[in-house]
Parts: sequence; structure tokens; C-alpha cells
Amino acid sequence: MDTEKQTDFSVVPFGSGGQLKMIYDRRQRPQAIFINNRVYIVYNGGAPMDAETREKTYPFVISFNPETKSFSSPLQLGTRGSNDQHYCPIIWADNDDFLHILSGCHRTPGTHLISKKVADIGNSVEDWSPAPEIRNSLSYPTVYHIYNNRQVVYFRTGEHRSSWSYLISDDEGKTWSGPENDVTDLNMGEETATVDDPMDLNEWSSYHTCFPSKDGKFLHAVFCSYDDNKKDIPEKFYNPRYGTKKNLGLKYNLYYVKINLQTHEVANFDGETIKTPIDIGTANDKCKIWDTDWRGAGVPPDIVIDENDNPAFLHVLSEDVPDKCNYYYVRYSNHEWIQTAITPATDDWNSCYLRLDESGTLHAYLIVGDHKFVKETRGNMDSRGGGDIEEWISTDSGFTWKRVRDLTPRAPEYAGWKFNNIQPIKDPKGNVRDGMLLFYGWKDSELCKAKGFLIIDQNK
Repeated sequence: MDTEKQTDFSVVPFGSGGQLKMIYDRRQRPQAIFINNRVYIVYNGGAPMDAETREKTYPFVISFNPETKSFSSPLQLGTRGSNDQHYCPIIWADNDDFLHILSGCHRTPGTHLISKKVADIGNSVEDWSPAPEIRNSLSYPTVYHIYNNRQVVYFRTGEHRSSWSYLISDDEGKTWSGPENDVTDLNMGEETATVDDPMDLNEWSSYHTCFPSKDGKFLHAVFCSYDDNKKDIPEKFYNPRYGTKKNLGLKYNLYYVKINLQTHEVANFDGETIKTPIDIGTANDKCKIWDTDWRGAGVPPDIVIDENDNPAFLHVLSEDVPDKCNYYYVRYSNHEWIQTAITPATDDWNSCYLRLDESGTLHAYLIVGDHKFVKETRGNMDSRGGGDIEEWISTDSGFTWKRVRDLTPRAPEYAGWKFNNIQPIKDPKGNVRDGMLLFYGWKDSELCKAKGFLIIDQNK
């Protein structure tokens, strides 16, 4: 395995034949876990490298040895391929250190597998056992360990306009149970309603990110809203900031709720209990922490718990024109929500990573650069952003930021490539494994030729 050495870190590539979101964005996590002195990574790959059209990909798992900086052979988990990038797998370990992989989730139950050996991917799919179905329909599953040695999975229940909810397992993933009501259902299930005036049709939807509290008893959830407008009515797409009826694909505002995983009570940031499922009116009246004034994003923010034990967010947002974007650090300070611009982004779909280290320094790993995307003409692989990778830090609680490192793979074979969906490596309990970052990249804007990458910091 080739390793590219840069000043204070190495870039190690893996996998081949990856499609769009070979490594997924922040809505669907994790794609990697550090356990038994190995990193285990899941991804979509296996498309033929000589293909001239977009091809099906398959779920893979691979292991990495940090000491030797070498990967195992990739293991394909099943023969059912798909063009659907949402089918990207996720991975976690239960309390007995058996690995779980869930793939193929997009309004489907997906495929849930458990390793037959502790902290070991084995040599073939025969080393994995089918696991019980979590639910008959999930999209964007994210799994965390929580209080009392339980696991929680947070997800969208169905198609765009469906609700978001969660389930908890206290028996290592054999059974799952959840709240009586879902967390959000912005249009309250009225997507099939018929009205005399199509402008009155409630088709509000949402995109979510979640993150557990330090004690695992609560789940912080942040989301954006958008009008799904399945009938493609131009007037419903009208954006007064940009003066257009064109579908910009933007998701608006930031909304926040805190979920009590013991009682299933949902509260806003002020601690007020909110009736669930939350509809668009309640979201706007009770849960909105940032009115973005018709600026929008493709993906919701990344979340960190700040020095005051409050949630804080790294968000990408459109600006004076919809194809210009900035990254913002959003936090609660002096009894109000404030936002500080960090640096321009290449696209509103860029998925980045925010971390607060033990010294109190904030680290933002951002997708930046001179890459230009024209949404009407860009190819499949470019349709969700991308660019170079930089590390920015703040030592004053996010009020000022400075660029400290370029983390972009610079080997000649990666000239002209774009990269996205950078994320940390964590252990089973969610502790960050310092000095490692995961992302993927591609050059051809049309074909499934992406590769995965690990950054290994030499100073850690």
C-alpha cells in the first residue's frame, strides 16, 4: 500500500471503484471504529474501473494497522450492488466487542451483520452472521453508545417528508425500542393531502445531525428545513433573497432539540418541553436557533460540545448569491446565539468536522479551494461538493480563526482530485482517536472511481 508523506502527516489510500459518498456525510455515521489496535472502515466500492457509466457499488469492510500503516485486503459483504449512494454502510461495536455493520438503508430495513469473532472482520462474508432487522424502514442511520451500556440509532423513518426518530437497544442489537412519538414530522404526514391551492400543500421536510451528551443520557439534535415540493411548483421554490423560483436545493435555518433518552422527553434549548412529533409551526416558534434569512445549506451542521457544556455547530451556508458559501461557527454566548464566519466553502454540500481538544482549542477540518461547481452541468461525483482539505483553529472560543495546515493529498497521482466528507476515527464509546482522519476523493466527475483515504498525524 502506497503512503504519501507530507510535512507532519501521511496520507494512506484504500479501496477502489467508489461512487458518490463512498464515505458518507455527517448525517450517516460512523464509517470507522478503532478497536483492538486496529481501525475498521466500511465504504461503498467495487465498481469496475473501466466502466464508462455510473455502476453499482457494494458494501466493503477493511482493517488498518496504525503501526505498519498497512491495510488488510478489502472484504466485500454481499453481492447485491446498488447505484444508490445512501446504501453506504456504517459500523459499530457492541459491549462484547463484536462488530456490527448496517448497509443498504434508504427507506428499507437494510442488511444488519454481526462479526462471528470479537473485533475481527474475518476473511470472508462467512465470518459474519445475519442480525435481527432493526426496523422495516430507515434512512441515514447513525449509531452511538449511550447510558447503561445501551446503543441508540437515530434515523429518518422513510422518504423525504417522513419523520425522524430513534430506537434504543439494551441487548447488543438483538431488539430495539423507541418513543411513543417520533421527534419531528414537519408536515405531520400530510404529503398526500390535496388542496385547491397547491401553494398551501404542506411538504416541509428536514435534515438532521445528532450527538450524545457526555453522560449518554441525552441526544443533541440539530436540523434544517426545506420544502420538498414534489409537484415542482415554481412559486413554492421562490427565494426572496435570491429572487428566483428555481429549485436551489437549499435547506434553511437551524433548529435544535435535546432528547432525554431515559424519559423520551424532547425540549428546546431553553429547557421547555416540546410536544412531539414537532411540526413546522412548532419548529419555527419553539426550536429555531438561527433564522438564516433564506440562505441555505445542503447538509446540516457538525456538532461539538463546547467549553460550557453546550452544543455548538460547524455549518456551511450560502451567501450573497446561492453558489457562494461560508463556514460558520455557531454557539451560545452571553445569552444569545452568535455566528462567526471562518472561511469560504466550495459548496453547500461539503461535510466537515469540528473538534474541541483538551486544551480548549477548536479544530475545524474544512473543504476549501478554487474548485468551481456549476450545478446544472457538474457530473454525478461533483454533485455534492468537494475540494481541498484544510485545518483551521480557534483559541478564543470561536471568535477568530486561522488556517494552520493544508491536509490535501499532494502526490502527483492526485492532481486535480477533489475530496469530501472528512470525519474522525473513534473507539466504540465515541472517544476520538487523535491523529487520524477519514475521507474520500475522486477525479472523474462522472464515473465511480473514488478512493478512500486516511490521514495519519506523525505527531500523535
